Amino acid sequence: MREYRVGIIGFGMIGKVHAYGYAALPFTSDPVPLRARMVRVATSRPETAQQAAQLLGCEGVTDFRQITEAPDIDIVHICTPNHLHREALLSAIVHNKHIYCDKPLVANWPEAEQILAALPGYRAIGQMTFHNRFFPATMRAKQLMEEGRLGRILQFRALYLHSSCARPETPLRWKQSAQAGGGVTADLASHLVDLVWYLLGDFQEVFAHPQIAFPERPAPDDPKRMLPVDAEEAVWILARMRNGAEGLIEASKLATGAEDELRLEIHGTDGAIRFSLMDPHHLGFYDATGPEQPCGGQRGWTLIDCGHRYPAPATEFPARKAAIGWQRAHGECLANFLRGVASGQPVQPDLVQGIYVQHLVDRVLQSANTGQWTPIRPRQEFESAAGGFQILAASSPRTPQT
Repeated sequence: MREYRVGIIGFGMIGKVHAYGYAALPFTSDPVPLRARMVRVATSRPETAQQAAQLLGCEGVTDFRQITEAPDIDIVHICTPNHLHREALLSAIVHNKHIYCDKPLVANWPEAEQILAALPGYRAIGQMTFHNRFFPATMRAKQLMEEGRLGRILQFRALYLHSSCARPETPLRWKQSAQAGGGVTADLASHLVDLVWYLLGDFQEVFAHPQIAFPERPAPDDPKRMLPVDAEEAVWILARMRNGAEGLIEASKLATGAEDELRLEIHGTDGAIRFSLMDPHHLGFYDATGPEQPCGGQRGWTLIDCGHRYPAPATEFPARKAAIGWQRAHGECLANFLRGVASGQPVQPDLVQGIYVQHLVDRVLQSANTGQWTPIRPRQEFESAAGGFQILAASSPRTPQT
């Protein structure tokens, strides 16, 4: 088996998550998608680069080009803050590296247009880290949707709630900075719009309302110095889909009491589904076609035990009945990318999906500024502009077991 050489750019929390995925692969995939070796990790400071290098057993550097332009690197992971993605992406694309990029793709729409312009000449595999697609429960939801078990889709609601900004003394960091590509729309709502698209297809138009609860926050290096907050801390998005469904998308970092609460409900004429990241083991399914007599018949919500029931070549480690966690979905998202690298076949969610989600983020922010409904371009337009780069259907490349 060929050995693929890996470089990681950025080694904060998400960089560690990506690296952990490689360490877990022998347990979660049988056979492993490919043989990989960590070669280089890049961070912004020599001391953090050295710490990361010691942990991974590889070389530490401070210039990302020693990864994106290096002949001895095959796979590039981009795990830096949003505003640092663009240069690394363009360099990796020009050098035809396989790219695994954390969301969102870049900091703003003009940067996304630059990435789109570079894709027609790209000859490698690229994937976004939209890991919420990769729970067995959300994969099972996709399967039920494709089987038509919900009938005509009428409405949906998708929420992603955090509490990290609910206190005024919380310092202003890059995720609360518009210049750095921060704000809750890019950080949390990007996951929601990708998941809604994965299940329901293209958006038609959006109407958004943002909230900034605390116009000033303490500087991270000096609590007495106050800085202006220019990125939204919560957003509500009304959405109309091209299939006729309408719904509400809410992302907030002001939800006191919330940990990492992603919730999704979809309602159709024949049934409904619901999912919560706080209970990722289960998918709720309601069959509205079942008999309701006598005395309720067989109507009611069913909890489907999805757990670790991934299809091969993923394993059900540690056990199909064991409660599943956030890290496993990240690991399966990575494995999906690596299977594409090994096979040479394009994967979803690809870099075009990253551009489409960036377009949605941009239009949400535009609607928030204008107070108007804002149209959304079809994803097909971005596929065409990319010159046919990695076009796949919205469905998962593998069908989950039931």
